[in-house]
Amino acid sequence: MDKIVISAKTRNLFGKKVAELRTTGQIPAVVYGNSKDNASIELDAKEFGKVFSQVGHSALAELKIDDGAVENVLVHDVSTNPITSEINHVDFYRINMKKTIRTEIPLHFVGESPAVFQQEGSLFKNIEEVEVETLPANLPPHIEVDISVLDDFSKTIHVSDIKVPDGVELLAELDQLICKVDPPRSEEEMAALDEEIGDAIPEGANEEGEEATEGEAKSGDEAKAETESKDKDKE
Repeated sequence: MDKIVISAKTRNLFGKKVAELRTTGQIPAVVYGNSKDNASIELDAKEFGKVFSQVGHSALAELKIDDGAVENVLVHDVSTNPITSEINHVDFYRINMKKTIRTEIPLHFVGESPAVFQQEGSLFKNIEEVEVETLPANLPPHIEVDISVLDDFSKTIHVSDIKVPDGVELLAELDQLICKVDPPRSEEEMAALDEEIGDAIPEGANEEGEEATEGEAKSGDEAKAETESKDKDKE
């Protein structure tokens, strides 16, 4: 992957005024690490959105602040709005290219599993990233996992089965399961599942799954007796 450059400007708005920054299409951010002072910066929201879709948290990027020198960074953290999913804040971590780093690398599942498309199984992914240690220059953007070897339900793929580039050390347990294919449920299992769901519905619930009203929950005789009792009280 070609080096990706992220352009940023020195940020002068802080605290409550940061909200004003977001209304102009900018994202507040901070860059720290590598024995240097923290720097408060701002990013163009649209441009960073495009970059983040490429680099994620595991690929190196070059950060250029104003007209200063380019710095190698990783996107360390991204905060998003829980309602709109818009990016609210970004943390960058400066990287010393001469020191090894530990980070999580995403797994990319490639190929087709015969046990899925021929035998109607379901692919179960136990993990979707692995921790590695390497020099920043050797950091892969992702690690491929070929699921075409899963041609029946007895086959599995573990960490020991994946290949990493030279200079990259896997820190995950080698016997850790990455993925497998679960067989389709039998009719008996589906019937048992339906029964479990039925048992989970609260007693007295109506067809829509809502709790029955007090009048609905009572039998006809009980409701009639209660009405007659109330009439006598009125007399």
